[in-house]
Amino acid sequence: MPDIFEDRSSGLESPAYHSAEVTPSDSTDLTTHARALFVGTGGDIRVMTSGGDTVVFRNVPAGILPVRIRRVFAVGTTAADMVAVW
Repeated sequence: MPDIFEDRSSGLESPAYHSAEVTPSDSTDLTTHARALFVGTGGDIRVMTSGGDTVVFRNVPAGILPVRIRRVFAVGTTAADMVAVW
């Protein structure tokens, strides 16, 4: 089936084009900075943003966390079933 949108440029308001399951790590960045994180099972999420800030988002519900993310840390993260989208 053809992609009828392939000739259009995408912006930040466009739906994600790629995705990858996230394995939290205290030493490894995501292969590509995510523009948002899908959270399947809510909880706390400790991240490093694309801007280099490290922060813990507390009590994140299941759904979309609209933050550009470089790394999801294992220590400090209780949420699960996460998928990075970009």
